[in-house]
Amino acid sequence: MYHTFAFAERLEKVTIPTFKKTTYIHGRQQNIIIDVLMKRYLIIAVLILFAGAGSINAQRIGVKTNALYWATATPNAGLEFAFADRWTVELSGGWNPWTFNSKKNIKAKHYLVSPEVRYWFCEAFNGHFLGIGGNFTQFNVGGIPVPGLFAPAETEGIVLAKLKNSRSEGWAAGAGLLYGYAFPISRRWNMEFKVGAGFWYSEYDSYETRPCGLFRGSNVSKAIGLTDLGVSFIYLIK
Repeated sequence: MYHTFAFAERLEKVTIPTFKKTTYIHGRQQNIIIDVLMKRYLIIAVLILFAGAGSINAQRIGVKTNALYWATATPNAGLEFAFADRWTVELSGGWNPWTFNSKKNIKAKHYLVSPEVRYWFCEAFNGHFLGIGGNFTQFNVGGIPVPGLFAPAETEGIVLAKLKNSRSEGWAAGAGLLYGYAFPISRRWNMEFKVGAGFWYSEYDSYETRPCGLFRGSNVSKAIGLTDLGVSFIYLIK
């Protein structure tokens, strides 16, 4: 009987490959569940996009990257498909695994997934467009000053305002409206400008910025502000 309890106690703690090192089976944290679900949804979304692309023979497909996002040392790419004369759907993402200063623990580690639906006033991939976009990110960021581009919707504030003097680890989701303009720069290449604004919701833990910094507390943030900003280059496959 004693050996049974001892074996169960050893199994109680498991390691899960996320930003947090450990969790417990009897009380899995919400961000772990959301992380698993978002990865499944991302795979499904990619399969749907490629399935849709296979049925689109006459319409164009664009492969793109956001130059502004690269300025944060974040590799990123996106796919956009035209499913009607004036409608496109896009799925883009970025991943930043870097620690910029290990002694001061300055880093912007995160991944970001962003789906969009767009309506073009002239034709797909050309001219002005309006859209609806969403974002999901999981992050481990600290020691980085961020401009005050967000207005707190509640007194708890927003995680970005605290990144310079602390480290924040958690997840965030946002959605908003988009406006943009695209134009051709060659037969196969386009350039695109876009901006989006909407609502962000975030749950995260705060720590001291230094390595192995002390835990400061758990937070929930709701904010209104930018949800998208891009200067992108698009290669048109079809």
